[in-house]
Amino acid sequence: MSEVRVVRGSDLSPETSQTPGMHRLAAVAGGTVGSRNLWVGLVTMAPGARSGAHHHGDCESVIYITRGRARFRFGERLEQTVEAGPGDFIYVPPRAVHQEKNASDSEGIEMIVCRDSQENVVVNVDLPESSPQER
Repeated sequence: MSEVRVVRGSDLSPETSQTPGMHRLAAVAGGTVGSRNLWVGLVTMAPGARSGAHHHGDCESVIYITRGRARFRFGERLEQTVEAGPGDFIYVPPRAVHQEKNASDSEGIEMIVCRDSQENVVVNVDLPESSPQER
């Protein structure tokens, strides 16, 4: 395909891999526009929500936060933490197990996510809770 495509906000597709606690919508993907090496989508989280632990296989991911504050836990037992807000970019390397948590109990989060794969690769992981304050 060699034409420029517009994906309208009303045309985002929920037909993509999901992780409990967050909602992903595909914008640019193999199934939506025929992309070969790119997946871009919108991710939202409700106030106080926390995702399940997961990674994205061999994909590199970039997350851009447009609204809200997200706390990212990562590491073997999710023992490391970073926090980011509107205007911040987060890089997630391949196979890095992580978890997103909405740092606010009153405001939702909205993030744009980009992966170097035509589909949204998500591998959900069962990990025991490592930090009682994060429950």
